[in-house]
Amino acid sequence: MEYIVALDQSTQSTKALLADLSGQVIGKAMLPHRQIIDEHGWINHDPEEIYRNTVCVIKEVVTQNSISPASVVGITVSNQRETCLGWNREDGKSLGYAVVWQCPRGEGICSEIKMKDRIKYLTGLPLSPYFSAAKLAWIMENDINARRFASQGLLCLGTIDSYLVFKLTDGEVFRCDYSNAARTQLFDIRNHFWSSELCSAFGLSPACLPDVVDSDGDFGTTTLDGFFPHEVPVCAVLGDSNSSLYAQRCYSEGQTKVTYGTGSSVMMNTGCGKPVMIDGLSTSIAWSVSGKLDYVIEGNVNYTGAIITWLEKDLGVVADANDTSDMAYSANENDHTYLVPAFSGLGAPYWDDDARGIICGLSRTSGRNEIVKAALDSIAYQVNDIVKLMKEGTGISGIQLMADGGPTANRYLMQRQADISGCRISIPPMSEMSAYGCLLLALRSKFGRDPVQAKGEVYLPQADPCSVKEDYEGWLDAVGCALAAGKRRL
Repeated sequence: MEYIVALDQSTQSTKALLADLSGQVIGKAMLPHRQIIDEHGWINHDPEEIYRNTVCVIKEVVTQNSISPASVVGITVSNQRETCLGWNREDGKSLGYAVVWQCPRGEGICSEIKMKDRIKYLTGLPLSPYFSAAKLAWIMENDINARRFASQGLLCLGTIDSYLVFKLTDGEVFRCDYSNAARTQLFDIRNHFWSSELCSAFGLSPACLPDVVDSDGDFGTTTLDGFFPHEVPVCAVLGDSNSSLYAQRCYSEGQTKVTYGTGSSVMMNTGCGKPVMIDGLSTSIAWSVSGKLDYVIEGNVNYTGAIITWLEKDLGVVADANDTSDMAYSANENDHTYLVPAFSGLGAPYWDDDARGIICGLSRTSGRNEIVKAALDSIAYQVNDIVKLMKEGTGISGIQLMADGGPTANRYLMQRQADISGCRISIPPMSEMSAYGCLLLALRSKFGRDPVQAKGEVYLPQADPCSVKEDYEGWLDAVGCALAAGKRRL
C-alpha cells in the first residue's frame, strides 16, 4: 500500500498526517515550537526549529505507524500564511527569526507608503503590516546580512512554504504557490506575477522572491536526509486557510468556510473570473490547480483561539481551555460584558492597527464566567462582522458556513456563532482540515482519487433575532470604544 504525508506548519505547531491513497488518515504526529515575543512585543518563530520539527514529525508519523518509508509516495505542505523570513540561498541558513503574521513591526513602513489605493487594486489587500511585504521590508532595513546577501545574489525572501520546500529539496527548489504569493502584498493578482512596482515601494527586489507555480505544481523531491530510500515528490502546497477551503470542497462560487485557529479566516470562493473587491475585505487567490485559478474574498481576525490561550496562560482565568464552554453556559444571561481583543489592532473589516483591546460593560456581579463568555462571544462577533459584509457585498444572503479548526469543539461558541450570524454551520468530523485540504488536492490532481466527504455536526440558529440584534449593536459600540482608545494613544 502507498501513503502520503500531509504537513501542516501552523502558528503553534507542526503536524504531519499519514494517509493512504483512499484519503483515510491512519496516523498523526505533532510538535509545538516556541512563540518568541521580545521586549517590543514583536512575535517571532525560529525557522530552524520549525524545520527540525518538520523532519521529526514526518519520521515519527511513518515509524510509529509501522509504515515502510519506501511506501511513501508524496508529501504535501500547508502553512501559516504571511509569516516570512530571509535566508542564505547558498547554505539555507536563516537570517535570524521568522516574523510571524501577527507581528505589527511593519507599522512604520506602512505609514510611509503613499500608494494605498494602488496597492489595494494590484494585490486585493489593504495596506497593512499584517501582510508579508512590510515584514520583509523591515528585515531588509534592519538586517545587514540581508542587504549583503542581496547584493551578492544570495538572498532568499519568502513565506514558510517556500522555506520548507527549499530545505526539503536541499536548496534545489525555491518556489511557492499562488495562494501564498497572493498574501505577500507583492503579487499582482490580476496579471499573476511579482510586481516590480510593489517591490520597489517596499524596497525589495523580485530577484529575491521565489518562483510562483500552481498549487499542484512541481515542488521538487526529497529523501529527507536519506530517510526515504527514493526521491519523494512534494505534490502540493497551499496556505493553511486556502487548504481548509479546499478540504471543505468549496470549489464553486459563493461557497464559504470559516477556520478557527490562533486567528480566524472567513473565506468565500468567488470563482475564476475577475477579482471581486469589497471594502473592508481582502481579495486574493484561492489556488491555481492545473492552470485554473480561482479567486476568494476573505476577512481575517487576528485573535480568536489566541484569546482562549490568553485567558488560560496569561490571566489564569481558566484552568483548562476545555472548560470555557461550560463556564460560558454558566454565566449570567443578563450580563452585558464585552471584550474586544484588539491586542495588535483590529483586522477585517476595520483594519485599524492602532485599536486597543478593552473590556467594557462590567457590573459588580461580573466574574470569571462572564469574562469567559465575553471572550467567546468576541470570536463569534468578529466572524459575524465579516460574514455580514460578505452578504452585503455579494448579495448572497443565504450563506452557509463550513467551519473547521480546534475551537469548533467548543459547543457554546458554535451555537453562539450560528445565532449571531443567522447561518447554518456545518463542522466536518475531520479536525485537521488545513492539512487535509492539501492532501485532498494531491489525491485528486496527482493520483486520480476523490474521497467521499464525511458528514459532521450541524448547528442551526436558535436565539431570538431581536435579542441577537441588541447584543450585536452592543458589540459595535464596544468596537467603537476600542478604536477610540487607539486614537487617544496617538
